[in-house]
Amino acid sequence: MAFSSWFSRFRSSSKNMYRILQSSSIHNCRSQNTYLAEVLALEGRRPLRSWSSSLLPLAIAVSAGSLTLDFQRNPSMCDIAAGADDYRGGTVGGKSSTELVVKGTHKDVPQELIEELKAICGENLTLDYDERYFHGKPQNSFHKAVNIPDVVVFPRSEEEVSKIVISCNNHKVPIVPYGGATSIEGHTLSPNGGVCIDMTLMKTVKSLHIEDMDVVVEPGIGWMELNEYLEPYGLFFPLDPGPGATIGGMCATRCSGSLAVRYGTMRDNVINLKVILANGEIVKTGSRARKSAAGYDLTRLMIGSEGTLGVITEVTLRLQKIPQYSVVAMCNFPTIKDAADVAIATMLSGIQVSRVELLDDVMVKAINLANGKNLPEVPTLLFEFIGTEAYAREQTSIVQKIVSEHNGSDFDFAEEPEAKKELWKIRKEALWACFAMKPNFEAMITDVCVPLSHLAELISKSKEELQASSLVCTVIAHAGDGNFHTLILFDPNKEEERQEAERLNQLMVQTALSMEGTCTGEHGVGTGKMKYLEKELGMENLRTMKRIKAVLDPNNIMNPGKLIPPHVCF
Repeated sequence: MAFSSWFSRFRSSSKNMYRILQSSSIHNCRSQNTYLAEVLALEGRRPLRSWSSSLLPLAIAVSAGSLTLDFQRNPSMCDIAAGADDYRGGTVGGKSSTELVVKGTHKDVPQELIEELKAICGENLTLDYDERYFHGKPQNSFHKAVNIPDVVVFPRSEEEVSKIVISCNNHKVPIVPYGGATSIEGHTLSPNGGVCIDMTLMKTVKSLHIEDMDVVVEPGIGWMELNEYLEPYGLFFPLDPGPGATIGGMCATRCSGSLAVRYGTMRDNVINLKVILANGEIVKTGSRARKSAAGYDLTRLMIGSEGTLGVITEVTLRLQKIPQYSVVAMCNFPTIKDAADVAIATMLSGIQVSRVELLDDVMVKAINLANGKNLPEVPTLLFEFIGTEAYAREQTSIVQKIVSEHNGSDFDFAEEPEAKKELWKIRKEALWACFAMKPNFEAMITDVCVPLSHLAELISKSKEELQASSLVCTVIAHAGDGNFHTLILFDPNKEEERQEAERLNQLMVQTALSMEGTCTGEHGVGTGKMKYLEKELGMENLRTMKRIKAVLDPNNIMNPGKLIPPHVCF
């Protein structure tokens, strides 16, 4: 009580101190978070400098404790430099943001740094504009940035990555790690220019432990390449995001895929990591034991950090035995709610399905057009059952009965390898099928996920809005774990269509959040989902994230402007 009373008086008396400091040279000192503060600065506006760090000696002298001075007028430690109006929520990634282009401030990379990078990487470095532009624009995302990388490097070893990071940190130049370029939320944008670290040359399988069912790999290897390598050993890595995704990027975004309902997400399938921190230190996050209670769980901290805390250079993955037998089934429904209800009923039955995928009528139409098929254009469910032959067939029979009780029809299943492969090919190529409907359009893709009991309600409400819209919208869902995507196609040259896509996107996210769901089940935050995080996680959560970031990356060189909303301050 005494301390609280004292601190209240201290805050009151500090107003005069603030006025003095505001006009002093201290206020204009460059803080360690200048890059952080400039990420979303509007052109022609002078950044508001942070000065709270200057009060630290005073705070220590006055109190034995550590004080946080949170002056109302000072947006201290914010990713914002455009003034108070923008601080209140008008910038890209901030609350209620509808901006398309991620803004930033560009500073020329020092020639000294270029020479250092050449000494480290040799010929594995490029300043070519086309190559830099390619790396600065995500391949399957409508997100854009005002700048592109100044230089792209292609390290071949962990040691090279460490040296690159040390040089960039010394010069306070931003770093953006780059993998398979399949992310869709602007993770690999370079709004401030800087150095893009392309990890695709680091794709070695370093060691395989068959009896332990784990493998140690470099981050640039793709999950499909890895499974080709593992197949002769009767093993596979069970996560299956989009084709082309690399293991490093999958860790960074905490991805999953259609098999997550059986095997979990990336956080459940990574045993440990090696990560290069902003100061160049190489940290191994754990041992190779299947479980451990030793220390903080740094592995889970790094998984999903989207390159904002470090660069992943090695991953130890948990593997699974290739199933002895599998059956793939498909069935149709009159409404999307009926299909969602069957997915829920199947999970409640206790059957351990390995996949439950839902396609709406528009998605099936897109698949027919793209692949010359003649599937019934109605809501459709795809299942996969695995185990022994008898067990897989028993599961198929039980689900067939559940389907018949929920207005399902045309229940068909495949057991031959080629027939099963063809069915899952339909699902995996769904995104490309959508683009085939509107070749010159872009897609805004939602990624909401809700508790399973709310899935049918959420999909039904969303479908009503989508059908009422003038835009072409398709629905595809990992229905077994409550995660569904809407692909909203819009003409990028028509602002009214982009705004309509944004409206639909926000509507579904807000509805999911009202059901205790999330704005992103597997795609990650990047720049596209930052504006929803305060409502989903709360400001206390975001401030904690910000503090972790500030400690591990004090110069804010690690993928700045991503993941943590710009209006978060402490």
